[in-house]
Amino acid sequence: MRDEDLYADHAEGDSARWAFGTGFTDPLHGVGRTVPDGVDAEELAACCVALGDDALVSAQRLAEWCTRAPELEEELALANIGLDLLGQARLLYARAGRADGTGRGEDAYAYFRDPVDFRNVRLAELPGGDFAFTVVRLLVLSVWRLAVCEALTAAADPVLAAIAAKSVKELAYHRRWAAEWTLRLGDGTAESGLRTAAAWDTVAPWLDELLTDGVARCFGADPAAVAARTRDELSAVLAEARLDGSGVPAPAVPGSGRGGDHTPHLAPLLSELQSVARAHPDASW
Repeated sequence: MRDEDLYADHAEGDSARWAFGTGFTDPLHGVGRTVPDGVDAEELAACCVALGDDALVSAQRLAEWCTRAPELEEELALANIGLDLLGQARLLYARAGRADGTGRGEDAYAYFRDPVDFRNVRLAELPGGDFAFTVVRLLVLSVWRLAVCEALTAAADPVLAAIAAKSVKELAYHRRWAAEWTLRLGDGTAESGLRTAAAWDTVAPWLDELLTDGVARCFGADPAAVAARTRDELSAVLAEARLDGSGVPAPAVPGSGRGGDHTPHLAPLLSELQSVARAHPDASW
């Protein structure tokens, strides 16, 4: 990451530089940068940081599959999904720095905050587990995040709306990839079915935090509507995969990552992520 201004106009053609995500043109080109009248800048920054933290932590977990996925094609898919999420995090952090008036760059949010300052949902930070767990967790997070981002495409803040519109295209692929693998594993061999059922049993207690999340409520993502869509889509996939989805949502694990209440797994994940930047805080990346 670099501290350069992500909102600067990028040249079109061969000299264009947008080296993350699935596109190589600036998705925010021509979008106004000031916080519009009537939009609470503090709420906007909080929303961007929370959704950015979800994406960053998820991307870091997916990066752990490099060289470990069952097939090369799936390793590349997981890596590309992680890069998409990293790109979303960068844009959201950049917008947060503008909205909160601090002017902080993306590195300040990613590398120089402690675990208690992160606002990601806790499901994203759980250890990777086996391939079935990674697939089921990605399915849940993708279905939920896609519902949130589709609602945010109509946000009053044009930058957040543009980020959401870019994210929707990526998340639709993430959801499809995860759903296809959930079906393949759940309705596959006896072993893969057992592992996928165990993965769902592990993920389900953390789902309530997503279904009750209101961090984007002020920008058009109604929690009840997001929750209903998330439940419906997950139930459909689980039924087709011959998994028991009757526990949607399962009894919740108390606490909320949005309030800085995290599992013990976040600190070591961030330590690995932040170690080089903190060892060389004045370096240019």
